[in-house]
Amino acid sequence: MATTDLTGRRVLAVVTNYGVEQDELVVPARALREAGATVVVAAQSTEPIQTLVGDKDPGETVRPDTTIDEVDAADFDLLLVPGGTINADTIRQDSGAVALVKAFASAGSPVAAICHGPWLLVEADLLKGKELTSFASLRTDATNAGGAWVDRSVVTDVEGGFTLVTSRTPDDLDDFVGAVQDALVAAGGSQG
Repeated sequence: MATTDLTGRRVLAVVTNYGVEQDELVVPARALREAGATVVVAAQSTEPIQTLVGDKDPGETVRPDTTIDEVDAADFDLLLVPGGTINADTIRQDSGAVALVKAFASAGSPVAAICHGPWLLVEADLLKGKELTSFASLRTDATNAGGAWVDRSVVTDVEGGFTLVTSRTPDDLDDFVGAVQDALVAAGGSQG
């Protein structure tokens, strides 16, 4: 992967405090930080985040930086939405998280979602006319929400007012992280 300088870029990751797929949070956050970006992890509460591996085995515990209700989309350049079935199904019911993803999209800021993460975009009604991928079981939900679902490791859709980067599973993380970095570069840095 080419070295990308993301100094001055700010990324917000939104998760619940239980059930996020470990590598879908930890791997992109680490790679983006190593490239110079500031990554802020916002959870539903300030309690530690218990990640899972494969939706069942306990993974790393991650300390959130803040809560979903305390952040402002205008302070960030990109929204990262990790998956994990439990995390994604819970966060799509969080009105603050839904409002955040809508705010990013309406501002034209990129949104990156992996695996079950696109459920949040289904809930926010942001998939109309967007090409995307996800964990295969979300295909019907994405299609019913107006999206054009495809089976590829990563999809970047720049149409419809905001850039959407999506991937299927942790197996696609290399492609996903590269596409997220590209989206951040293309978006410029509003926070510099």
